[in-house]
Amino acid sequence: MKWLVLLGLVTFSECIVIIPLTKVKTMRKTLSEKSILKNFLKEHAYRQSQISSRGSNITIHPLRNIMDMVYVGKITIGTPPQEFQVVFDTGSSELWVPSVFCPSSACSTHVRFRHHQSSTFRPTQKTFSITYGSGSMKGFLAYDTVRIGDLLSTDQEFGLSVAEYGFEHVPFDGVLGLNYPDMSFIRTIPIFDNLKNQGAFSEPVFAFYLGKAKGSVVMFGGVDHHYYKGELNWVPLIHAGDWSVHMDRISMKRKVIACSGGCEAIVDTGTSLILGPRRLVNSIQKLIGATPQGSEHYISCFAIYTLPSIIFTINGINYPVPARAYIHKDSRGHCFTTFKENTVRTSTENWILGAVFLRLYFSVYDRGNDRIGLAQAV
Repeated sequence: MKWLVLLGLVTFSECIVIIPLTKVKTMRKTLSEKSILKNFLKEHAYRQSQISSRGSNITIHPLRNIMDMVYVGKITIGTPPQEFQVVFDTGSSELWVPSVFCPSSACSTHVRFRHHQSSTFRPTQKTFSITYGSGSMKGFLAYDTVRIGDLLSTDQEFGLSVAEYGFEHVPFDGVLGLNYPDMSFIRTIPIFDNLKNQGAFSEPVFAFYLGKAKGSVVMFGGVDHHYYKGELNWVPLIHAGDWSVHMDRISMKRKVIACSGGCEAIVDTGTSLILGPRRLVNSIQKLIGATPQGSEHYISCFAIYTLPSIIFTINGINYPVPARAYIHKDSRGHCFTTFKENTVRTSTENWILGAVFLRLYFSVYDRGNDRIGLAQAV
C-alpha cells in the first residue's frame, strides 16, 4: 500500500460475503480540502444497511462514495462490537486501528478502540511499527473478535496504534491488509488466513469491484459474476506470497513506452495511482504532454478527448487505460495525470497498479491457486 494522494471455480457462488467500500479522496486532496470533506461527511451521514440472501449466502452492504480514489469499508472489533472504517489493502498484511493510548492528533480525529469495553480483548507484550508511503505508526499487538459483515474472526491478532504520523485528516481509522502472511512486517496471521483456517468460506478467494455502475465492494469466499463482463483472465503470481504478476509491456499507439523487456506489476487496492520508475514515468509524462508543477504533472483538460489509451499487457491480454482514467481534474478545475514515481527503489523495473487501473478491471485474488483474475468491470 502506498498512501499517495492512495470464473473458473464452480463453488464460488456457494458462500460469498460482499462488503461495501467507501470511495474517499487521497491524503493530498484531503489535506487541501478538509473543510469540503468535513461538510460532505456532515451532509451525507453513512446509512449502511445489510441485505442477506439465504439462497446464495451473499451479504451485500451498500457503499458510501465520499469523494474520490481511496476505498474504505466498515468492520467491527470487540464484544460488544466497536465500529471502524478501514482501507481493505492488498498491498499489506496487517490489521490495525487507533487505541485509547494514542495521544497523536491523528488518533484524536478518528475512532479509537476502547479495549476496556470489550469482554473478549486480550493484550500482548509485543510492539511494532510500520512505515507507509506518506505516513507511519507504532503500537502494540492484541487479540479480539473481528467482524467483516457476516464473517467473524475469533481471537484475531491485530495492532493498536499508540502513535500515528501523517494520518491527521484522512477519513479512515485504520488498515485491513489482505496480502499474504509472508508480507507481514509484524508476523501476525492476517485476518483472511484466520478466517480461512476457521472455515469461514468455502473457497480461499476474495475480489474487488471499484467501478461506478454498481457500488464498490470487496467480496469474500467467491465471485459475483454480475460485476464484470466476459471471462476472467487468470494471471499466475510471480511467486506465492505477494500479489505481484509479470507484465509484458506498457504501450501507446502500438509503441512500447515502458516495461519493454517485461517487468513486475503489483496489484494494490491500497494505492490510488499508477506508480513506476522515475525515468519511465517522466518519459510517459513528456510523451502525453504533461508538465511538472510542484508535486504534480498538469495537462490540458482537453487532452482527455484527444490522447489515446495507454495499454498494459499482462499475460498476453491487453488492458487499455483511457485518457479519461489517467487524467483527473482537481478542485480548481485543473487537470493532472495519475502516473507517479514509485519512491521505493527496486533492482528491477516495478509498477504498482492502483485504483486508477482497478476501477476499470474487476480483480479476483485466488489464494488457493496463487493467481489473480482480471476482467472488464461493468
